[in-house]
Amino acid sequence: MTIKDWFNKRKELQIAHRELDETHIDDHIGDLWIQCYNCGAQLLRKDVENNMDVCPECHYHFRINSEKRIKQLFDEGSFVEMFKNILPTDPLKFVDTEPYQKRLDAAKSKTNLDEAVRCGTGKIDGEEVVAAVMDFEYMGGSMGSVVGEKITLAMEYALEHRLPMIAVTASGGARMQESALSLMQMAKTSCAVSRLQEAGILYITVLTEPTYGGVTASFATLGDVIIAEQGARIGFAGRRVIEQTIKQNLPSNFQTAEYLMQFGQIDILSDRAHLKSTISQVLKLHKPRVEEKNEAKHTKKAAKTAKKSSKSKTNDEAKNEYASV
Repeated sequence: MTIKDWFNKRKELQIAHRELDETHIDDHIGDLWIQCYNCGAQLLRKDVENNMDVCPECHYHFRINSEKRIKQLFDEGSFVEMFKNILPTDPLKFVDTEPYQKRLDAAKSKTNLDEAVRCGTGKIDGEEVVAAVMDFEYMGGSMGSVVGEKITLAMEYALEHRLPMIAVTASGGARMQESALSLMQMAKTSCAVSRLQEAGILYITVLTEPTYGGVTASFATLGDVIIAEQGARIGFAGRRVIEQTIKQNLPSNFQTAEYLMQFGQIDILSDRAHLKSTISQVLKLHKPRVEEKNEAKHTKKAAKTAKKSSKSKTNDEAKNEYASV
């Protein structure tokens, strides 16, 4: 055996022993831990999830998607999604650093959602409601044509069935890839809110982290009762933009839910653990009395009868006119 062969043999033995002694570590072991953005604590992800995605050390509220939000707010199995057949398109063939359609496909692949809002009916402590729950993970929760259409349809459904309407917001604002089409949704959703208010239908908005731009400037801040989740950032323009414009430093808590509560821009400040019970109390407090419900049903029935009678009368008049000719 040559010296070279001896060294090669020795190397092979070392490699064999190394493989036997090697400890195999799961590549996803890092996913077991999460760092709190607020206090910097290293936390077990499972502990955070069991605590409704709230830091057990400093009570910082992590962002959550629409799936978790629905599970936390609605009675188990009660949420039934509507308008799933309405899908986004690219009418402007918009391209920035990449085509808009490619962004839509990537967002769907990431979230398994068709759009940044999920609308449906559900129950909160037994109280039936219509709800629109936004999802920030889908293109920053931006409001495009489909988001505006779904929210408007949900409000119209609430109006037709005289059910309370709840909008849970989490959005960066209007979707720039749809240009003026996205800005039109601000007016459309605001008009839908106006119809709810004229009919005396309770409309509750729940502002969560973050709520900005065209969403804040439209349906998000038009609620009869405006609830904000603890620590949520809420505003129109971003903090940095405002500071650069006015050339001044803003307070550290500027645009937080606590800051808005201090100046009377929201009605209720709630932590996540009590959010469902808070909404439930508001619903029960504003629940119509039995006689009011019966009166509303009677009025609706009378309106339908009058409409049918008017239509029948018009048809008879047309027949008589035709016969005289």
